[in-house]
Amino acid sequence: MVTVIKAGSQPPTQGSVDNFTGSVRVDSRFQAKPPARIGGAIVTFAPGAHTAWHTHPLGQTLIVTVGVGLVQQWGAPIQEIRPGDVIRIPPGVKHWHGATRTTMMTHVAVAEALDGKSVEWLELVSDAQYPH
Repeated sequence: MVTVIKAGSQPPTQGSVDNFTGSVRVDSRFQAKPPARIGGAIVTFAPGAHTAWHTHPLGQTLIVTVGVGLVQQWGAPIQEIRPGDVIRIPPGVKHWHGATRTTMMTHVAVAEALDGKSVEWLELVSDAQYPH
């Protein structure tokens, strides 16, 4: 049966201070029922807000919908991301993503779970690692 989860039918949540820096709003979470493994959410980062370093066992896809953001793979340069950009993060790659210091950013985040887990949260991005 086709299921429609109506916009606004789920209360938004705030990103945990253990996994995010700054104000992060998570809307429209979804998780497929087994045997499917896909899940995700619409995530909005206020200016200066971003994720902690993290990995995904089966990778992650981000689709930027509003604003200007940043994404960085461990050991690689920071990349700017804009509406319409699709970012593919391979399995196991340590990375972070979020807004710039002056511009908010919203993206759809999609990842598959392996053995019930879709993300491994690591340390927060340091002030020295986040661009000024």
